[in-house]
Amino acid sequence: MPISRFSWEPLYYKMSIRIRQLRAHSIAIADPPLRSSYGLHAPYALRTIVELESDDGIVGISEAHGGDAIAHGFERLRPRIEGADPYLLTGALLPMIEEDPTGTSFDRSQTYYVPGENPLDEAARLYSAIEIACLDLIGKTVGKPTCDLLGGRVRSEVPFSAYPFYKHAGGGGEGSDARRDEYGEALTPEAMVRQVRQMFDRYGFKEVKFKAGVLDPDAEIETVRQFRRAFGPEVPIRMDPNCAWSVETSVRVGRELREELGGGGYLEDPTAEITGMAEVRRRLLDTGIATPLASNVAVTSFADIRESVRQNAVQVVLCDPHYWGGLRQVQHLGKVCRTFGLGLSMHSNSHLGVSLMAMAHAAAATPHLSYACDTHYPWQSEEDEVIAGGRVPILNGCVRISDRPGLGVELDQDKLAKGRERYAQCKYRKRDDEAEMRKHVDPNWRRMLPRW
Repeated sequence: MPISRFSWEPLYYKMSIRIRQLRAHSIAIADPPLRSSYGLHAPYALRTIVELESDDGIVGISEAHGGDAIAHGFERLRPRIEGADPYLLTGALLPMIEEDPTGTSFDRSQTYYVPGENPLDEAARLYSAIEIACLDLIGKTVGKPTCDLLGGRVRSEVPFSAYPFYKHAGGGGEGSDARRDEYGEALTPEAMVRQVRQMFDRYGFKEVKFKAGVLDPDAEIETVRQFRRAFGPEVPIRMDPNCAWSVETSVRVGRELREELGGGGYLEDPTAEITGMAEVRRRLLDTGIATPLASNVAVTSFADIRESVRQNAVQVVLCDPHYWGGLRQVQHLGKVCRTFGLGLSMHSNSHLGVSLMAMAHAAAATPHLSYACDTHYPWQSEEDEVIAGGRVPILNGCVRISDRPGLGVELDQDKLAKGRERYAQCKYRKRDDEAEMRKHVDPNWRRMLPRW
């Protein structure tokens, strides 16, 4: 029997929503002096908290990279957001991330830009923040968790890995806002083992994602070997030097760590570009080493996958809802990776709990997740968290997805105001790891690819 006008019209109007107001809050959070091939983290990381308030007074939220540039981007989009239907808005904005008519995607290479400051992926980062906030708003309106809006969860507990960094002494922040240094200086293999043990003890992680590309490769090889001795072969180890090595060095490290990285781990972005990764893969296979190569630098768009598969360059893609354009794009990526026999994991940046929950919902709704996700969350402090009720629990290495609607979290407006105040008072308006290295470590330092 056809559905009558009387039966469906109330449901339609119940689900009809308009976005009354966009609020984008620039905040600063304390960040420890972590090292990577990009340089040194500043005392503060910059984030943006987005609120989309509906005409019913319901607020959907998301978290994005911070600083003045992305704040201006949200302002440019304001006329298209306010008054829009959140069910339709992301479709209307889809050209921001879609391929152009010629079939070649927008170049989003991360190789030469510090994460969060790449103008080539700014549109994707803006789009993802809007999409996540819309999904949170819809979920809170209809009473459904975000992942269930995406077709339903395939897991309610999302695994994350420990993410150790070489670091200098300090817990982040400056002056009277300086934070306790929970992990201490870590510039030796022994100190790195202690750091990972602390993370395992506190959060229950069962995997290690190690940020390399900082010290001489021999010192980093020894660090991985000490991880293996300390935690055993049952703990997968992943190593990420962020393109700091030449093809020759990458092959040497891959050969020397064939046992440590081959047991459920991978070698991530050892060298630059798809062609370089393909050459490393070919040389390793020629010597019987099948350690997977992973990437969130060489492969950053769907068009990159086509070329990467052709050259057999990358076997594991590290997605990130912030860079790939939101939760739906992560789902699409999972299907593509499964089609081509590629693994899938998830990359992260310095972030708070809103981003952590967005990542967890993306992972919960993506069946093809091959590895525990990355997260910087252990490096951030309770003092900076803007979620009502405090930090998101990580138990047994997992974030649990509840049945609460949307992302399952709300904002603490007092903590958000403190984040805005911290942003107004600090001098940082963009991430510049090279400048921090020159200020605190070596006045002549600059990023070089390859460095070794």
